[in-house]
Amino acid sequence: MNTVKTVRELRAAVARARGEGKRIGFVPTMGNLHSGHAALVTKAAQRADFVVASIFVNPLQFGVNEDLANYPRTLAADQTRLLEAGCNLLFAPTVDEMYPDGTAAQTRVSVLQLSEGLCGASRPGHFEGVATVVNKLFNMVQPDLAVFGEKDYQQLAVIRAMVRDLNMPIQVFGEPTVRAEDGLALSSRNGYLTADERAVAPVVYRTLTQLADGLRRGRRDYPALLAEGKAQLQAAGLRTDYLEVRHAVSLQPAQIDDRDLVILLAAYLGSTRLIDNLYLQLQEPSA
Repeated sequence: MNTVKTVRELRAAVARARGEGKRIGFVPTMGNLHSGHAALVTKAAQRADFVVASIFVNPLQFGVNEDLANYPRTLAADQTRLLEAGCNLLFAPTVDEMYPDGTAAQTRVSVLQLSEGLCGASRPGHFEGVATVVNKLFNMVQPDLAVFGEKDYQQLAVIRAMVRDLNMPIQVFGEPTVRAEDGLALSSRNGYLTADERAVAPVVYRTLTQLADGLRRGRRDYPALLAEGKAQLQAAGLRTDYLEVRHAVSLQPAQIDDRDLVILLAAYLGSTRLIDNLYLQLQEPSA
């Protein structure tokens, strides 16, 4: 696996691979990689002949008082994990390489509606930063396909909409969330948890599964159901940012007759913000 830091080197390497008739897969990351990221690269390697990954901690998607400066940079360990997962090329640019004229004057990409609410409400400008950097990376790599994790459900919906709306010839695949044995979704931010907080954190997934069980049993009293979930999180010591039942495609608030649903959750455990979701497809009511 080669590592390049400039767009010129990246494009030259991809052009060589494409000249050999290879199908290009792409996995963008911010580094500090774990088994969930490795699963994305493995999926890309199964669907493509040449896999490019990127590591770039994107300042545009961090808000005021967020953890940009403290976000872990673990390039050497990340390179090893990427190589083992089947990556062929790592693009690890600097901020100046990605934004040569600075971020203030950078053209932005906004995906309306899907970026609103949920994490978009809690982190203003976050999805504009995500859409902008992914658009730039797509233009730099020009992949045939890209793979993203379903843990960041709203982000995946935003990227899919951007690709569709801007007519990008890229297939976007979602990869199921990779979890620890106790159900906690793997995340780079889990490293911020203390030992005591890590022992509590699986309540997030337990809450999601209990809410999903209620929906499968026919409960449609969404406000009451969600209030129960928030109470469970609070009792465990978490501060809920949001807990919502939404239509799985539009991300609009779920209606009584919706069958494709996603439960989305964000909560603070200490100073760490955890996000997770659970998709479920309900049976049609019998006649």
